[in-house]
Amino acid sequence: MHNYQVLCNYYLNNMNKKTSIIKVKSIDIHASLQNEEDYISLTNIAAFKNPNEPKDVIKNWLRNRSTIEFLGLWEKINNPQFKGVEFDSFLYEAGSNSFSLSPSKWIESTNAIGLISKQGRGGGTYAQKDIAFEFASWISAEFKLYLIKEFQRLKEEESNRHKLDWNLQRTLAKVNYTIHTDAIKEKLIPAKLTKTQTSLVYATEADLLNMALFGITAADWRQQNHDTKGNMRDFATLEQLVVLSNLESLNAVLIHQGLSQTERLQQLNQIAITQMTSLVNNSTLKKLK
Repeated sequence: MHNYQVLCNYYLNNMNKKTSIIKVKSIDIHASLQNEEDYISLTNIAAFKNPNEPKDVIKNWLRNRSTIEFLGLWEKINNPQFKGVEFDSFLYEAGSNSFSLSPSKWIESTNAIGLISKQGRGGGTYAQKDIAFEFASWISAEFKLYLIKEFQRLKEEESNRHKLDWNLQRTLAKVNYTIHTDAIKEKLIPAKLTKTQTSLVYATEADLLNMALFGITAADWRQQNHDTKGNMRDFATLEQLVVLSNLESLNAVLIHQGLSQTERLQQLNQIAITQMTSLVNNSTLKKLK
């Protein structure tokens, strides 16, 4: 199971780096999902004011005492690892003629998470959306309104697209589940079992698939996520749901072949690893992200 867990972690980390582009006043603004938080490029926003030297615009913004106060407050609310002593030092110096501060220095000195500094292609300074909107307001109130409007449109489109994909694959999974349960009735359930006994067999087979794909049973997942509504499959990715639907059909075949649960679990786990690896590395699917 260990190798598969590593694969899933790799997959989730790459999903967390999804980047989209919105256009505001003829300027392309990159928005990136980092650790389930939306971050927006301050470098792109700054280009509205100074397309040649957007870094200077950001540094000028960081020189203001009001900016340091806002960033510090945001970090104190959202970041338990924020270094308050270093923040106090910046706040004391902010606003003076000799004071200057870069995003990377702010991040390294205070352990801040509200700003992210990226290198290379598509790099620059990103900020959590609340901070980015504050920066846009400093640039231009009009620009901020357009930015918020376009960002909201982007999130609505992503939400609608996600619901469509999720519903499609859940429907597919239900179709294969019928095939799966029919095979269980025919091969695994002895005659004259009670409904309770029958449901226990189904639950066992469902957890067989859960172990093969997720490495955990439904009961263990609920125990670890007792404050979360829904079940583990509700939080599965599109790719995981596709593999799950395939595993249900394959398990039905293996049941007909008379394989034991242990043998089927081993085969299904290997199939899950193979299929997830193929989906994660599929260049065509990556273009659809």
